[in-house]
Amino acid sequence: GIHSALQSSTSTIKTNDKNDDEFRTYDAEKTTERVVEHYRLMRSKQTVEFVERMEKKYTFEGGVGRKQMTIEEAFDELESYVDASDPDLDLPNKIHLLQTAEGIRAAGHPEWIQLTGLLHDMGKIMFLWGTGEDGQDGRDPKGHQWALGGDTFVVGCKIPDDAVVFPEFNDLNPDEHDQRYNTRCGMYEERCGLDGLKMAWGHDEYMYRMLVANNALIPKEGLDMVRYHSCYPWHDKGAYKHLLRPEDEETLEWVKLFNQFDLYTKDQDNVVDEKELWPYYKNLLDKYGLGGKLWW
Repeated sequence: GIHSALQSSTSTIKTNDKNDDEFRTYDAEKTTERVVEHYRLMRSKQTVEFVERMEKKYTFEGGVGRKQMTIEEAFDELESYVDASDPDLDLPNKIHLLQTAEGIRAAGHPEWIQLTGLLHDMGKIMFLWGTGEDGQDGRDPKGHQWALGGDTFVVGCKIPDDAVVFPEFNDLNPDEHDQRYNTRCGMYEERCGLDGLKMAWGHDEYMYRMLVANNALIPKEGLDMVRYHSCYPWHDKGAYKHLLRPEDEETLEWVKLFNQFDLYTKDQDNVVDEKELWPYYKNLLDKYGLGGKLWW
C-alpha cells in the first residue's frame, strides 16, 4: 500500500549530494533568463481557451492520434529534445526517464510504478506537431516550450500567488481579469474533485490521454502520477484544497512518492546503461499493453 511505499525516505533515493534546497531553485535574480522567460510566457498564455484549443488539437477521438510509433521509436524522436524549463538537467530525456525508472526499481516499488517512471515525460513528443507560437518548439535550444513542460497550475480559477513560482507574472494572465475565472472557485464547483480540474496544458495531460487512448494496463494511481506530477502548486504547496475531494488525498500521496524519484534521480553522474536495461523495460511495456505500434 501507499503508506509502506512512502516509508522509503528520500535519503535512499538521491543519486547525488545536492542539498534539497538546491533542486528546483527558481528566483528571478538567480535563475537563468530562459527559465524566467519560460514562466513569464506560460503564465501569460495558459488560459482556459488555450487549454481547450490544445485538447482539440491533441484529441484521440475514436482511439486515433496523429502518428503510430512504438515507444522505442518515440524515444528516438525525443533524442533531439532538450528541456528549456528545467534548471536541474541538461541530459537527454531518455536518460532521465531511465534514471527515474531505475531509482524506483532500486527502491523495490512495483513494476507499474517503474513503468510510470519510464513514461512520465514522454508527452514532450508533442513538439513533433507543435509550434513556437503555441509554446511547443522542441527543436530550437532557445525555443518556447511553455506548453510542453514546467510547473502547471489549474486554469479557470484564481492562480494562487502563494503557491506558484514567479507569482509576479500571474497578473499577465487574461483569465485573471475575467470574472468567470478570477475567483477562488472560478468555473468550478467547490469540492468538484481533482479529475474535474483543467491544468495548464503540457506533457502530463497529453501523455495521460495517450495512455488511456492506447488502453494501457497501468492502474489509475500510475496514470494520475503521469497526469499530475508537474502540478507543484497542488502536490508541493497544498493549493486548491477547496476544490478537492477526500479521495484526492490518496492521489496526492502517490504523486508525492513518485516525485521524490523524478526530482532526486536527475543527475549527470548517475550513469545508466541503456542497452543493458532496455530488454527489462521492453518486457514491462509488453506486459502493460504498450508493446508494438501505439497512437501518439
